[in-house]
Amino acid sequence: MSDKPARLLDTVHVPPDMRHFSVDELRQLSDEVRREMIESVSITGGHLGAGLGVVELTVALHHVFDTPADRLIWDVGHQAYPHKILTGRRERMRTLRQGGGLSGFTKRSESEYDPFGAGHSSTSISAGLGMAVARDLKGEDFNVIAVIGDGAMSAGMVYEAMNNAGSMDSRLVVILNDNDMSIAPPVGAMSAYLSRLLSSRPYLSIRHFAKDLAAMLPPPLERAARRAEEYARGFVSGGGTLFEELGFYYVGPIDGHNFDHLLPVLKNVRDSDETRPVLIHLVTKKGRGYPPAEAAADKYHGVGRFDVVTGALAKPKANAPSYTSVFARGLLAEAAHDDRIVAITAAMPAGTGLDLFAERHPSRCFDVGIAEQHAVTFAAGMACEGFKPFCALYSSFLQRGYDQVVHDVVLQKLPVRFAIDRAGLVGADGATHAGAYDLAFLGCLPDLVFMCPSDEAELMHAVATAAALDDLPSFFRYPRGEGVGLDLPDRGQVLEIGKGRIIREGSRVALLSLGTRLAESLKAADELAARGLPATVADARFMKPLDEALILRLAREHEVLVTVEEGSVGGFGSHVLHFLAGAGALDHGLKVRPLALPDRFIEHDSPQAQYDQAGLNAPQIVTCVLAALGVSASAARG
Repeated sequence: MSDKPARLLDTVHVPPDMRHFSVDELRQLSDEVRREMIESVSITGGHLGAGLGVVELTVALHHVFDTPADRLIWDVGHQAYPHKILTGRRERMRTLRQGGGLSGFTKRSESEYDPFGAGHSSTSISAGLGMAVARDLKGEDFNVIAVIGDGAMSAGMVYEAMNNAGSMDSRLVVILNDNDMSIAPPVGAMSAYLSRLLSSRPYLSIRHFAKDLAAMLPPPLERAARRAEEYARGFVSGGGTLFEELGFYYVGPIDGHNFDHLLPVLKNVRDSDETRPVLIHLVTKKGRGYPPAEAAADKYHGVGRFDVVTGALAKPKANAPSYTSVFARGLLAEAAHDDRIVAITAAMPAGTGLDLFAERHPSRCFDVGIAEQHAVTFAAGMACEGFKPFCALYSSFLQRGYDQVVHDVVLQKLPVRFAIDRAGLVGADGATHAGAYDLAFLGCLPDLVFMCPSDEAELMHAVATAAALDDLPSFFRYPRGEGVGLDLPDRGQVLEIGKGRIIREGSRVALLSLGTRLAESLKAADELAARGLPATVADARFMKPLDEALILRLAREHEVLVTVEEGSVGGFGSHVLHFLAGAGALDHGLKVRPLALPDRFIEHDSPQAQYDQAGLNAPQIVTCVLAALGVSASAARG
């Protein structure tokens, strides 16, 4: 009778606990990790499909390499849930993406097994090369392994890093996780055999001898010998020419779910004396081992809570359409009247709502891959030729294209329209995806129009206004999540540029809101009115240009002016204060209180809890007003 425990996973708290396992035990452990991951994500929601596809790879890497001394970097990080389970965080997996719980991505402060934090893609090779070069400079000896998915390979930063790595004599292992067969030919026993051969010490020794011998030949013969060797190796390995040209030693493709294929190659690479960077090409299956994920079109890439048995997703009934879907509706309405309107996204057609646009106008919608810099300048080129490009990006992803926004769009006054999704705080995705900075980094640029709709109807108007604006770049931002439940027009109205609106008239106190904090400002006004302090509430509508007449009126007629925005310090409130100071409106006792996101990163939690932390919900707005007036928060109605 076997004395093995029923669950091997119960014996594995950190990777050293599994380094002595047999291949059969590694297979059992993989099955248990996969079940553990499915059960955990069914409770918390999160990224599922990518992690399911790398379970065997994760187990193999921690079995073969000496982590955390060997640095293991997961690109993006959303495929790192199996890694978290095996590196001392299994007991906390049910807190994933919850307030105070585990991050949905790798995070340096969370574990010594996370040598590099990630949330956005395509950074792993650059970071890994930096670690490898630092290791060499310090005279240390450890491996650096970067695992990158083929989707992330569409970003230019990857090739910048590979080009740099290929020109350096610094040992680095890159694992290309090709999880949809996008560039891999069929794999099998012959491919696995050749990969083991090409990564083995004897082959590498012979190859080094051949290179040394070739170097002794006259240049024409030396070049011919090198090309012959590369051709022969490319012929038997089935690919890798691009990576070879970038200076990498290519091995693959191999089956990323087969330990008989994985382990020998990883051990060969670990034990080799090769100083060139090595790229191991794996073919895996996204959603592997969970039939509902395997059958789904998106392989359960990102999911909410679900039933483990059936795979049925728990979808709470929405009270209002999402802002993303409203943007898509508004854009479709404008595109129906203007065939010059085109849409551009960077690998996020569903996330930005442009999948709906693509269904209606397939020839006018462009997904450029994970390449925000290219997306921005591509849009600029289309604007040069008279088209009306709408470039839809998450706020935190737009950060990657900032130089192109400045030089290729704004400086040239090209009428590119930027739809900035996920503005403000984003809940479970946390600080890596928070749209906290666009008001500050775009607001400092001249010659642009920046709209901040306060609800879904205003978003429709912003889309229409951007479509009509032909002489300047325009931007409009909106949050993740649902609107407030307003009736929507069939088509938005074109707004007067730089003009806000008064929503409610009051006295002593003015609340000037930018964006979707308007609903909380109105709640705060109700509370203030109950305390005998009727407040004026205004919707600024525009970050740029400012409605200076509206701001001066609020300053003249009120004792306290509070600006409210879901962006960092340096945004709307800063611009309002700068204007008021220049106009002399602060010289006669006006009390201005700018409310913005605090000067720190706010970690993952529910949006309500995040905005409570930020001090941007109604109770905190009321407290701010009362403090400015010198009134106790417990004061009775006066």
